Amino acid sequence: MSTTTAIPRLLEKYRSEIIAKMQKEFNYSNAMQVPKLDKVVINMGVKEGASDIKIIEHLAVELGKIAGQKPLITRAKKSIAAFKLRENSPIGLKVTLRRARMYEFVDRLFNVAMPRIRDFRGYSDKSFDDNGNYTLGIQEQIIFPEIEFDKVKKVQGMDVTFVTTANNREEGKVLLELLGLPFKKG
Repeated sequence: MSTTTAIPRLLEKYRSEIIAKMQKEFNYSNAMQVPKLDKVVINMGVKEGASDIKIIEHLAVELGKIAGQKPLITRAKKSIAAFKLRENSPIGLKVTLRRARMYEFVDRLFNVAMPRIRDFRGYSDKSFDDNGNYTLGIQEQIIFPEIEFDKVKKVQGMDVTFVTTANNREEGKVLLELLGLPFKKG
């Protein structure tokens, strides 16, 4: 019995259009030199998690629905009295997506969730690091259609980091633009 899985739409677009465009723009001699998405990391910092484990559990279920994968609970490495934080207290959630699940998430983020952000004019292109990786912040998890608005106990933001194999900022920006990430004009 063989199971065939459908190739994600964004991965198909990458293979059929984006590789050729980037090869032409950056004069790559080989298609394997073209930068690609390596992984997507989603982080949620939950300061109330140290005092109320129910909030962390509820947000873990929501983040699991958004990412399609169970999140890892991150814990404090050391105690900080000023923040009323004890060592090993749960303080956040994190998910690392790769391969097909990553492309499915990125496609939903760019084409379904981002258009639902109020007064959205695009993201700044200043959040790239020197290796072409990009991090953006999302202020509320309710922009995703998987989240039922009535069952939300706490509106929570998250950081999404796109880790690419690009060599510099310019290559990373062109790759994400071609994948569909809207950047601010001007």
